[in-house]
Amino acid sequence: MPQAFVQLDRLSKSYGPVPAVTDLSIEIAKGEALTLLGPSGCGKTTTLRMVAGLEKPDAGAIRFDGKPVVSIADGINLPPEKRNIGMVFQSYAIWPHMTVAQNVAFPLKVRRLDAATIRARVRAALAMIGLGGLEDRPATRLSGGQQQRVALARALIHEPALLLLDEPLSNLDVKLREQMRIELKLLQARLGLTLIYVTHDQSEALSLSDRIAVLNRGRIEQIGSPRLLYENPATPFVRDFLGKSVTLPGRVKSLAAGRAAIELAGEGNTVIDCAVPAGLDLAADRAVEVSLRPEAIHLANGQGSTLHGIVEAVLYQGERSECEVKIGDSALCIYLPSDSNPAPGDKIALAIEPNAARLWAKPGAA
Repeated sequence: MPQAFVQLDRLSKSYGPVPAVTDLSIEIAKGEALTLLGPSGCGKTTTLRMVAGLEKPDAGAIRFDGKPVVSIADGINLPPEKRNIGMVFQSYAIWPHMTVAQNVAFPLKVRRLDAATIRARVRAALAMIGLGGLEDRPATRLSGGQQQRVALARALIHEPALLLLDEPLSNLDVKLREQMRIELKLLQARLGLTLIYVTHDQSEALSLSDRIAVLNRGRIEQIGSPRLLYENPATPFVRDFLGKSVTLPGRVKSLAAGRAAIELAGEGNTVIDCAVPAGLDLAADRAVEVSLRPEAIHLANGQGSTLHGIVEAVLYQGERSECEVKIGDSALCIYLPSDSNPAPGDKIALAIEPNAARLWAKPGAA
């Protein structure tokens, strides 16, 4: 990884007796897009607010380009306006009594730039985000997507070293949210922005990030590229939170040369072949779990059929159908082509892509 531009060093923050963030450390390279991902209450927004200067850590340090903006041990805690950051909030925080241009110009007026410079930079910022010509439009006359763009232009107009985004797309409808994901990705690449993005939306995290830090109860469960986390989750929490996952209970039938034959619970003689992950200690007849991504399960074509089940429900999604299938003692969700026409009650034979099954220890199993 290139030399860190932002360093979060052992940050901790509690609210009364409740810890929000515990001993959290992350390094972010210049020009990198890092997403803090996790469920509500995991500490991601608290972390972002500490970086912004809106919350003071109880312990730890934050450095921008090697210079401390927070060091609890040294008594350093720069206010937000001294940190050269831009921030877009979930609510956008657009001032309704101002025009579009006045909203965007506000950070420059605070910095006392001359009027001509402000006008030129506002026009350039609005053109960059596709709102050229709307300078005099009242902010209340804008759509949600336009307000989001105004908030983004305002955050960028003073050319911050770091851009912070806190659930900026959550108030948009599905189609507009997908459009804004693309626009944000293109803008970040074009400007070489260093950004920290907070979301609980896995699709946003996967599509917008160079790296993702998955948080759980104030700690990092795993950090890495979107592909790494999706294909090689380090913990069951990451596996189940990042994308859909099918988990089937079973027992070890046999072991040989780093592979395990797993007999599925309630499935008679159905056996799945899995690689044994490093560090997983297995023995014959031990209870385990096998996890699969839905896209790794397909209709069997007469060869390699592994699973047999009964279709319980079908959700038509246009380009595909999502099917709930009962396999032995388990129910799982799979994706099938929309023209496959499964129906509730149908018996179905399924095949698993080679090496797609991942083996896990069963919690509490001996």
